Amino acid sequence: MSWFGRILDKLKGHAQAAPASQDGAAAAPAQSPGPADDVSASGGAASAAPIDVTGILDGLASQQRQKLDWRHSIVDLMKLLELDSSLENRKELAKELNYTGDTGDSAAMNIWLHKQVMTKLAANGGKVPAELKD
Repeated sequence: MSWFGRILDKLKGHAQAAPASQDGAAAAPAQSPGPADDVSASGGAASAAPIDVTGILDGLASQQRQKLDWRHSIVDLMKLLELDSSLENRKELAKELNYTGDTGDSAAMNIWLHKQVMTKLAANGGKVPAELKD
């Protein structure tokens, strides 16, 4: 499976688990089709409610002893989702997402990766604030 696919699957897994841990009112939108379904037509996500990326990741971060800044760091985002954030795996993710920069410049690659992952999550049914995609 692709690295982006792993990220998306982890978020979907947490999104499906979330309604069971919240009150019944929060579960209803996930089961009811609505206008937002048309927005996420790529990747087969159109039949499911949008994934609240910020809500899920903030919730996971609040359960961690270590402060993970997933809003700015691809490494922390991957750690939060319990994925191996090694340089080798980030280079694989960069290749998968068609990074054309120097993978030896990990700082620049990481910034690019974070923005691309957020943009791609939004394109695949994720609710992602605009400031995380820019």
